[in-house]
Amino acid sequence: MRNKQFFLITVWIILLTSFVPSKASATTWEYSFVVWDGYIYVISDEEYVTDVDKEIGHVTKYSDMDQYAGNFSNTYKKGTKYYSIEGVSTDEAIAIEESDGQYIKAYREEKYGYGSIFDVQRIVMVLIFLVMGIFAIFVGYKLLENKRDDK
Repeated sequence: MRNKQFFLITVWIILLTSFVPSKASATTWEYSFVVWDGYIYVISDEEYVTDVDKEIGHVTKYSDMDQYAGNFSNTYKKGTKYYSIEGVSTDEAIAIEESDGQYIKAYREEKYGYGSIFDVQRIVMVLIFLVMGIFAIFVGYKLLENKRDDK
């Protein structure tokens, strides 16, 4: 009986820890980008603009390893400013101020989905932990029931 309990507890611990997210992996980026207003803007290859209009935002979080919600960038440091370009809709492109005072053009690519409340990975993780919790309660109940029956 003790072997059965030990086996069930061991299996439960292994299953539970196998679904814990790990921070050991790094993100590989296909291109340099900034996020503004919920969209990814891909940095052009040395296409600079001089006719910037007004400041529209700035980088709030930088990382070349992880993704973050908000005005995130994998290239530019926190505080780097975004500008609209005269005669160009922000639905098409924006300008990013570089450290040397020049403004590089960034083209709007796609909706930035990271950090969304409906993020599929988050939903899957919640469901996995919910199932594991129910399983843990069931195993605990069975162990207590068996312990009472042994007395």
